[in-house]
This record gives sequence, structure tokens and C-alpha cells, in this order.
Amino acid sequence: MAANFTRYAILLNNVEGSMANEVLIRAHVAFLRKLDKEEKLVMCGPFTNCKGGMVIIKASGLEEATRVAESDPFVSEGVRTFEVRTWELSCEENNHMGMG
Repeated sequence: MAANFTRYAILLNNVEGSMANEVLIRAHVAFLRKLDKEEKLVMCGPFTNCKGGMVIIKASGLEEATRVAESDPFVSEGVRTFEVRTWELSCEENNHMGMG
């Protein structure tokens, strides 16, 4: 079976004037743990040099990645907006996208 070198980066942006309280942050962490148990979570975390954060996931396609982003409690509760970007990995395993 061929390896899949596509991942999806969910960029989370703060909604001006809204704040995530402790309950919502814990719900977001539970959401991330669920993704991890489903082996969809690659990595995640907040940015340190600007507001917002990023969640990188494995998904079957852009539609699924968008559904995942929409189900994040930060998004569904309106304290973050999101943008999904398709990310092609460049690595030794795929000879840096055939250019190595």
C-alpha cells in the first residue's frame, strides 16, 4: 500500500472580543485527545508569536478535515474561526516529492 503524504493544517484564529474559559479549554483538550485516540492527530498547539494556533491532522480529504475543524469546541462555540490548508509532506520516504 502506498504511503499517504497529505496532512491537513487547521489554522485557528481568535475571534476578537471572545475568550475561551476553562470549561471550553478542557472541552478543546478532550476533542484533541479524541482525535489522538482515532490516530488522526499529528500535532497541535498555540502560536507563541501571534494569536491563535494550529492542529495538524490526518484525514481522508479536505471535506473530512473541514468537518473535524467545525467540530472543535473552540469553533463550534464561536471563540475561534478556522482555515484548513492541505499540506503535502516532503521527506526522504517520498524522495522529497520526487525532487531529491
